[in-house]
Amino acid sequence: MSDEFMLTTIDNPFDPFTQWDEWRRYDEDMGYFTCSYLARIAKTSDDLSEADYNEAVDDAIEEIVKLNINGMYRKTYRQSEDPTRGEA
Repeated sequence: MSDEFMLTTIDNPFDPFTQWDEWRRYDEDMGYFTCSYLARIAKTSDDLSEADYNEAVDDAIEEIVKLNINGMYRKTYRQSEDPTRGEA
């Protein structure tokens, strides 16, 4: 098992993992544009491996939650099964 993380707002009633369309619609209707904000903060590149890309996004989430000037953001997570688990 491994953890997957996403950035959300404290008032969004939808789960970004399982209700993505509803989550994003609420986020944009409220004028937050969390995905765009995260994209501006994350130091990513097409040259990064998937692991490095995910780490850069997680670092950006941590930075946003740490600063959290308006108190709106929080980090949410879920456990997912590791697809490589059990492989030899």
